[in-house]
Amino acid sequence: MDCSGDQSERLQKAMARLGVASRRHAGILISQGLVKVNGQTVTQPGFKVTPKDVIEVNAKTYSSGPNEDPVYVMLYKPAGVITSVTDPHQRRTVIDLLGQNIKERVYPVGRLDYDTSGLLLLTNDGELTFRLTHPSFGVEKVYRASVAGNISDQAIRTLESGVHLEDGMTSPAKIKKLSRDKSGNQTEIELAIHEGKNRQVRRMLEQVGYPVFRLRRICFGPLQLDPKMTAGEYRLLTTSEVNALKEAVSIR
Repeated sequence: MDCSGDQSERLQKAMARLGVASRRHAGILISQGLVKVNGQTVTQPGFKVTPKDVIEVNAKTYSSGPNEDPVYVMLYKPAGVITSVTDPHQRRTVIDLLGQNIKERVYPVGRLDYDTSGLLLLTNDGELTFRLTHPSFGVEKVYRASVAGNISDQAIRTLESGVHLEDGMTSPAKIKKLSRDKSGNQTEIELAIHEGKNRQVRRMLEQVGYPVFRLRRICFGPLQLDPKMTAGEYRLLTTSEVNALKEAVSIR
């Protein structure tokens, strides 16, 4: 795959990717003149940025400084935590979980919703973040889901073909049925997707009639959730893990 094309993206999408604000809230901040790019105030919602640009919101900078070493953190995100840098409602964020032990300014790579747990990568490497979250690179995410009932073969075939959601058709998912409790009230499945629509896995399963009880992400590209970690714990990535991520998105 040729991934050497345009790497620009809309400013509000970049702000959401960095955990600054939702796209909708980002648009409001932009229209209010509270966002700067490379020191210049931007008020156009369609403004495009690249991984090299420096975004500033309310005097806070959201990019890696030129003298800051790259840092790569694996976090086992618990349910009940916001995937954001800050939260206006004072809820606990993934950055709060890091405390003071990570001195560099790191940002979440993509999002896990409030009720979802599992693998979350945080880094100050803007180029890697951009590529891992850009649809053209097709980075696969794998989830373990516990759903209501005994999921049918027809539902699995629908998921594997693509599900029509209100924001469009999903790409085909990969599904593996893992286990079912004796009462038949719950099934555990493994589901792999390479898109990143909001609450996509939950919405896909609800659409085919199987609401989610629990959802946990276990893989992000080549990166696997460390089985030795428990919810709320984090560690730095190994050199081999960083290299594997870079290789997956053609960073030499």
